[in-house]
Amino acid sequence: MPVNIGVIGVGYLGQHHARIYSEMKEAQLVAVADVNVHKAEEIATTYGCKAFSDYRDIFEKCDAVSIVTPTSTHHTIAMDCLRAGKDVLIEKPITVSVQEAQMVIEEAGKMNLILQVGHLERYNPGIIAASEMIAEPKFIESERLSPFMGRGTDVDVTLDLMIHDIDIVMSIVQSKLKDIRAIGESVITDRIDVAKTWLEFENGCKALITASRLAPAKLRMLKVFQKDAYIAIDYQNQEVRRYVKSEAGIVSEIIKPENKEPLKEELKDFVSCVKHRKRPKVSGIEGMNALEVAIRITEMLKGTHAG
Repeated sequence: MPVNIGVIGVGYLGQHHARIYSEMKEAQLVAVADVNVHKAEEIATTYGCKAFSDYRDIFEKCDAVSIVTPTSTHHTIAMDCLRAGKDVLIEKPITVSVQEAQMVIEEAGKMNLILQVGHLERYNPGIIAASEMIAEPKFIESERLSPFMGRGTDVDVTLDLMIHDIDIVMSIVQSKLKDIRAIGESVITDRIDVAKTWLEFENGCKALITASRLAPAKLRMLKVFQKDAYIAIDYQNQEVRRYVKSEAGIVSEIIKPENKEPLKEELKDFVSCVKHRKRPKVSGIEGMNALEVAIRITEMLKGTHAG
């Protein structure tokens, strides 16, 4: 039997959740909800489901939900969904505070429900291919740059863009953080628009993460340096370049995994977790850990505008 799913919030990203669920054999999109009822009706008509203005009205129709609303609403909506007995995929960041994240995680645990956080770069074919090559990295550098789009400005760039790479770096390094330094600035919004952070881990690995929503062009790169090797992942092209030291000098290769839509892979995994009651790749715990670091960086920037 397919999993009956509802999507709460069908704006820029939520409409893609609706599209993907509507195409899946394992899921049935039964309802969408949005405070903009005209948008909800438009998406519902496109994908053949019911439209609602109040998300609570979809509970009797679905087994699981995607929450794709502004971050400030995540906690309230997630708690209502969990208390109604619904498995939840919540877009990143999980909530606006660690305390709220803990409450959501505890409620999911108490109700024995699936809680997955939408860190979709974990499902990027480039990252998945590179993960098999990474061993004891010494230095990691990431850049996530975007032109100003006007979206995501309800949060700082640290919570909008940088949190993706915080999560990826922490999943790669698998060590406790020892030190954080950061610098950044508000430029065209009243939030932090551009930031750099330096992370040091107890195992000796270091990472430099750059995020900006003021760039002339989109760039998504991750570079991993380890003994005798350098691995570069291009998120956008889903391509990996590996440079390895050998007796003949530096040998390079390009790995081009099968092109896949990361969001589709993420939602397929969520549906599988719901059907088979298994722990998500990015559970509430991983979502909260990335949030905690992003908040520390944000507070550092807002406190002194220099770390």
